[in-house]
Formats: sequence, C-alpha cells, structure tokens
Amino acid sequence: MIFTSVRIRSILIDVFALAFIYFIPALSNFLNLPLYLSEPMRLMLILAIAHTTRFNAYLLALVMPFFSIAISGHPLIFKTLPMVVELFLNVWLFFLLMKKLKEPFFSMLISILVSKLVYYGLKYLVIVTGLLDMELISTPVYIQVVMMAIFSGYMKAVGVLKDKGKVISY
Repeated sequence: MIFTSVRIRSILIDVFALAFIYFIPALSNFLNLPLYLSEPMRLMLILAIAHTTRFNAYLLALVMPFFSIAISGHPLIFKTLPMVVELFLNVWLFFLLMKKLKEPFFSMLISILVSKLVYYGLKYLVIVTGLLDMELISTPVYIQVVMMAIFSGYMKAVGVLKDKGKVISY
C-alpha cells in the first residue's frame, strides 16, 4: 500500500493536521457545531502517536499550537505555552507508560489525564498572575472525559491491529 512508509504517513498526517487546525473555525461555523470542543489538536496528536514516529508526534505537539496562533490569533500566547507543555507531556507520558504498562488504553488515558492536570495548573498560574482573563475550564468536564475515553479506545484499537501485524505504530 502507498501509505506503508512511515515517512509518507507522517507527511500526510502533518499536512492533514495543519489543514484541520486551519479549517476548524470555518467548519464549526459552517456546521453550526462547536468542533473545537472535540480537542482537534489532541485528535491530530493521537493520530500522529498511533501512526507515525515519536519524533513526529513531538513535532506536531510543538507546531500545532503555534500554527494556530499564527493563522488565527487564537489561542493567546499565554495559553499557547501551557498547551505546548500539555501536548508534549501527553506524548512523553504515553510512551513512558507504554514501556511500563504495555497497555495502550490505560497508557493513553493516564497520559491525557496527567497532561490535562498539568495544563490546568499552568493555566491557573497564568490566570492568577493576570496574564489571562478567562475561565479556568472552558470545555465542560464531561466532554473532556468522553474525549479521553474515545482517544484511549482508539489507541486500544490500533494496538489490537498492531498485534495482528496490520499497523506499524508506537
């Protein structure tokens, strides 16, 4: 298959990720749905973790928030930096936990949960210092929990396929 090369998959996922981030505001308006609540950057990061290289996942964790701020002015720079830390931590923890647990569902679930807690801690600091004037939690917690379950379930599904030799991933 043409997408068997990790390099080609990486390039395709990177291009798709940046295009998706670019078009998410327009798609949200067009569909009259708040698609940003589905955590589009994390979705792209999960795809990169599952189907490309660790390096590529780290690269997307860095590039996506800055790309978003460059094209749309959102999020604000003081929210972008905690987002980068969150996404980097998500990647790092996933691979660390996979070595120890060898279980993609729980490795992803824990890595998302811990990275979110760190993100909210950093965001809180930015808010109390007066650098940002916004709510601490803007996406309802129940939506975040549902998305964590979906992303973790996807990693489990990819892991099952990997065990059957169908997908080369993490």
